[in-house]
Amino acid sequence: MSVDEEDSKDDCAEYHSSGITTSGVYRIGLLPADVEAYCDMDTAGDGWTVIQRRQDGSVPFNRNWEEYKLGFGNKSGEYWLGNENIHLLTNQKNYSLRIDLIDWNDESAYAEYGTFRVSGESDGYRLHISGYSGTASDSMRRNNGGRFSTVDRDNDASSSYHCSQTHGQGGWWFQACTNSFLNGRYLGNCGSSCPMWQGVLWYHWRGYHYSLKSVSMKIRP
Repeated sequence: MSVDEEDSKDDCAEYHSSGITTSGVYRIGLLPADVEAYCDMDTAGDGWTVIQRRQDGSVPFNRNWEEYKLGFGNKSGEYWLGNENIHLLTNQKNYSLRIDLIDWNDESAYAEYGTFRVSGESDGYRLHISGYSGTASDSMRRNNGGRFSTVDRDNDASSSYHCSQTHGQGGWWFQACTNSFLNGRYLGNCGSSCPMWQGVLWYHWRGYHYSLKSVSMKIRP
């Protein structure tokens, strides 16, 4: 669904508050004029602005710093909204983050964080995250305070590893590598024998050797 600039709302929560209850792609008024995002109007109270989604491996996530900065992919499918856009959003309102996970048996789990904010590029798009609740266990705790790294820019806390290069070349807040990596390689259904640390992983739910079927990250005030 397309929304004219003059009709656009700050984010998906405002669209929902205005009476729009259909999930789809909408313009995000807090962001530059051409930026849209998928609005999830069906999950856990509705009104979520989706900032990341993996579901079929159609979009490669082994991208460089500039691509992760600006965003990439298909807003109706797999995409990353862009670190600069995530920074702009989360520094204009106080947002919570919800992460939905689905495995290859179609079992699901979720993690919510009451606080989610990303600093600007000059600070390496540093992650500020806290206040976990949910069913997936907290695999993001170690990422708090970490700067974002990509295959061509190593901002990891560990000096002995370049986690993006060794873990599938995706971008993430690695710190000293990580217990979560939702931008890893989409490996498909390799069960618990996927290459270690390469897939779409959430360690405290399915371990280091399991690559998930579907994940999404979404925010709401």
